[in-house]
Amino acid sequence: MSEKIFVESIEGIPTFKKRFEIVERKGIGHPDTICDLVMNQISIELSKLYIKETGSVQHHNMDKAMLVAGQSEIKFGGGKMLKPMKMILGDRATFEINDRKLPIADFAVNSAKSWFENNLRFVRKKDVEYQVEIGTTSTELQSIFKEPKSLKSNDTSVLVGYAPFTKTESLVLETEQYLNSKRFKNEFTESGEDIKVMGFRNKSQIDLTVAMAFVDSFVESEDKYFARKHEMLHALNEFLKSKFDFEIHSAINCLDEQNQGMDGLYLTVLGTSADHADSGEVGRGNMANRVISPSRPASSEATAGKNPVSHIGKIYNVMAFKIADEIQKTISDFDEVIVWMYNIIGRPVNQPKAVVIQPISEKKIEIDTAIKKQAIEIVDKNLEKINDFCNDLISGKIDIV
Repeated sequence: MSEKIFVESIEGIPTFKKRFEIVERKGIGHPDTICDLVMNQISIELSKLYIKETGSVQHHNMDKAMLVAGQSEIKFGGGKMLKPMKMILGDRATFEINDRKLPIADFAVNSAKSWFENNLRFVRKKDVEYQVEIGTTSTELQSIFKEPKSLKSNDTSVLVGYAPFTKTESLVLETEQYLNSKRFKNEFTESGEDIKVMGFRNKSQIDLTVAMAFVDSFVESEDKYFARKHEMLHALNEFLKSKFDFEIHSAINCLDEQNQGMDGLYLTVLGTSADHADSGEVGRGNMANRVISPSRPASSEATAGKNPVSHIGKIYNVMAFKIADEIQKTISDFDEVIVWMYNIIGRPVNQPKAVVIQPISEKKIEIDTAIKKQAIEIVDKNLEKINDFCNDLISGKIDIV
């Protein structure tokens, strides 16, 4: 593979040394993240079903979905759903194995129901209805799976990853994880799972803005809402102070306005804006490294729901970050590393047409033979173990959203 691996040094300022940095994270209850995680779970369960029935994963892609917002009546002390949310499940799957039809539609719906039950505390089965638009895969794409030991890419695409994770990215990710942790929910039951965090860094100062859906059944009045929001903000600031050395200015629910009743509060019935205000789609949420960093290079492919053994839009999307991280940690001269992985439909997944490694450093880096050899060996090692990597995607061991 070495002839397909290229190392190109880039002179520039690493992201963590730039004056400005912007990072976003959409939490588990955000409508976009719901779509990503539901469809990825369907793909995982479907892959396991195919392995059970045939010994290998069959062609499917579950990366098309939309969560249509419902309608709710919000009240202090507890409102109600007037119209359920609608989850539209798409794309393509293998419906028939050895002349036996599989109940793919029922399987997908049951997997989605299970995800909601296990992840969103206040969403009940009656709060979501389903529209299944999963069609039968094309015979040409299905032919890729006739030789499972040497699977070919079922798409032409270029994916990109980078390293290291900056302190700003860590701060934004860990903020959402803290606010959606069991510890925080036990203390603040009125905190819903729909949480979005935006961090804007200016040198060593960070503006941290949090949008958090409150659950109306735990809020008796406007005064209670603002009192609890103040307590949440205090708890968040204490958490941040214990973890990070930035000067952080944090805020929660900036659209709120006192003395406006429910019109000035971010209240929901189910703890997600999808119960009334906001719809979601696959691919509009977090990147494969679990945050959104507009100042970094990004792929156009959605990771969630794609086939874990043949779709490079999933495999390379995640692997590029892994390779970049390993290279950056191994070669000390590299302040930052960008890794591009490119392949075309029909080529073996473990033989990308090109892998481009772009190290960044404030000082000029001479890419000598020894450094290039180190980087190439890391890429080769990962490609040699790609089957193990794909198995980790199938099992759900790797968090991708």
